Amino acid sequence: MNAPQQGYLLVVEDIPDILSLMDATLKFKGYRVMTATNGQEALELIQKEHPAIVITDILMPKMDGFSLVHHLRINPETRNIPVVFLSATYVAPEDKAFALEIGVTRFIEKPINLDNFISTITELLTQGVHDGAALLKELDFYEGYRQRLKIKLEQKAVQIARIERLLETLPEEERPSFNDSLLLAVNEREEIRTLLDEIQDHISPIMISYPDETPPAPPTAE
Repeated sequence: MNAPQQGYLLVVEDIPDILSLMDATLKFKGYRVMTATNGQEALELIQKEHPAIVITDILMPKMDGFSLVHHLRINPETRNIPVVFLSATYVAPEDKAFALEIGVTRFIEKPINLDNFISTITELLTQGVHDGAALLKELDFYEGYRQRLKIKLEQKAVQIARIERLLETLPEEERPSFNDSLLLAVNEREEIRTLLDEIQDHISPIMISYPDETPPAPPTAE
């Protein structure tokens, strides 16, 4: 049975195969779906029409899931849009705790169990309006975000070194798939490094503006 229309679902994912799978699955269930490949594209769509739910990966180029949620939560007009995080990288308890702290509604690990995924979407739509989490102060958000990224960067370095050592021992015919894994890990490492640089660019002006005190929290809706 097709699901009733309750606004569109926005899926944000930079891996084409996963994006296509989720798009097809949700449309088969009767939902109106729009897609984006990074947080910046998602924000542009949200400005035109607010979705019923945002379903987003975390590690993406241009703007990742953490930044996307932060932008949604500091804007009174988008603060209560439910957000479902999908991730294979940020799955440690500390990652999930930070996601909830910044206002993520649900967290689903990859690979995605489609039955559980659809149940989560149905549940959120049934609940109606989502009450956004308490807003983090700007500096608190970026410091927590930076900590998560630094840990992931260290993990990626270990992963890359492990794959490189393994490649040295493998016969030629077994190397292609490991080369693909190495390339993916290197690309993810570079994305994380870029995000860390961007965070430093955000933190420095905040520290200059408030050198001796905690910066104020973002404005709340009246």
